[in-house]
Amino acid sequence: MKKVVPKDAVLIPSAAQKVFTGVIFDVYQWPQKMFDGTTATFEMLKRPDTVTVIPVLSDKIITIEDEQPHSGARLSFPGGRVDKNERTLDAAKREIKEETGHEFKSWRLIKVWQPHTKLEWFIYFYVAWDGLKRTDSRLDSGEKIKLKKVNFSEAKNFIVTKAGYLEESKEIFDKVNSIDELVNLPEYSGQELER
Repeated sequence: MKKVVPKDAVLIPSAAQKVFTGVIFDVYQWPQKMFDGTTATFEMLKRPDTVTVIPVLSDKIITIEDEQPHSGARLSFPGGRVDKNERTLDAAKREIKEETGHEFKSWRLIKVWQPHTKLEWFIYFYVAWDGLKRTDSRLDSGEKIKLKKVNFSEAKNFIVTKAGYLEESKEIFDKVNSIDELVNLPEYSGQELER
């Protein structure tokens, strides 16, 4: 399946062998020739990509207070794991509907981030607008979610003060000063590859 990744993404080499399959994380190893001519075993982890949606409803941004069994409640934007053979946009639409009950007409991919270079994992950031509440939330058994609609200034303040998982969006919010600027950010441009 084709996907867009950053131009400087660090990827697991095609010759690598999977040596461990976990529930979320897999371990890959490969022989790597060193500068002095010797060979060493290198390894990287791989996990499913995730999506983060910044949903805009008129003059508000939807955030969620997300509580999971292994951690306390944290403020974040809706999102979650991309299922196998699922496009990132489809995952974003599914996650926003599951977690908030909203559907959105307009979508734009605005950032793709690889948090760790020893881990082949990409987070896809979408902004969504023109939304309506369609259904009730359908949460996973390990989720407790409360919606919190905030204005742009509140959202930016949460990000600046590193509230919950919102800090991951700091680079996006550093570029904008209003909801209008947020929904008009350009489409992300990276490299497309089959992965």
